[in-house]
Amino acid sequence: MDTDPRYREMAARIGLGQSPRIAALFAMLADSDEADLLLALPADVPGAAKKLGRDPDEIQRMVDWLFLKGLVFPSRKTDPPTWRMSRDLVQFHDATILWPQAPPEFLDLWREFMDQEWYAIAKTIGAQVKKPFTRVIPVGVAIEARTSILDFDSVAKMIEKARSLAVTKCTCRLSMRNCDRPLEVCLQVDGAADYNLARGTGRAISREEALDILRQSEEAGLVHVTLNRHEGNNFICNCCPCCCQTMPVLIEGGIRVVDPSRFVAVVEADECTACGTCLERCYFSAITLSEEEGATAVVDLERCMGCGLCLITCPTEALSLGEARGPAFVPGAA
Repeated sequence: MDTDPRYREMAARIGLGQSPRIAALFAMLADSDEADLLLALPADVPGAAKKLGRDPDEIQRMVDWLFLKGLVFPSRKTDPPTWRMSRDLVQFHDATILWPQAPPEFLDLWREFMDQEWYAIAKTIGAQVKKPFTRVIPVGVAIEARTSILDFDSVAKMIEKARSLAVTKCTCRLSMRNCDRPLEVCLQVDGAADYNLARGTGRAISREEALDILRQSEEAGLVHVTLNRHEGNNFICNCCPCCCQTMPVLIEGGIRVVDPSRFVAVVEADECTACGTCLERCYFSAITLSEEEGATAVVDLERCMGCGLCLITCPTEALSLGEARGPAFVPGAA
């Protein structure tokens, strides 16, 4: 793998200077001139041209190309815009994998990184952060009045309030290729939608189409995940248990790099026939069947992520969602 110190420095800037694969991914994305430009950032185009002793028009062409590849991001707070590199692994992952011209070997290297390095990195992150970067939000089914559903818990409300909407391919399934679940289901909201539309990596959609995508995702057994904060949720991922950055390490290793929703599944014992359908729908092993006579489904509240996937296929509607955590569980909520 590439040992050019410039690419190792780029990997270090996103906290992964120890990773030969991340350095190699940068090397696949940027030639030597582009590497010099990336290391000269943050800067606007005139400033970068001055630092490097290059023609501003040439620098602008390079910036435009790096933007399409997902390597640079503009701040419109300055005029001309200030450009910067990816701020962290998640942004580097999600932006570059959507590069339309990405060669197969580039996606293969991402898969190798996830298989060989990600678990240990996720374990370190999980031990260091006070609050995960993302959280589960429940399915868009009707939630009983006993719960306190708020705008930041509701995928439908997020879509209703959005100024701009786009859909992109799921970067995790695009690179990992461990299942055949739907691919074009990652919803981008407002600023994230604008960014992906500008790059040509997203497709503009209406609110109605966004809600259809959410319903199809739920039927396919995908878990809704968004930013773990009260305001500014700029994406709604629809995650599977085998390709996602967060779900496999949570399921297999108990590494909490994603928070649960504020809800847990609740079983109406009188309605439950112990058919076991909900067991198949729960990726988190949070549902079992009691062994006594008149068996019913039983929910392990510690393991339940409150995604609500079990509700959708329950033939007797014996499952609902109950509030387990107050609004303050979500960072920034009153």
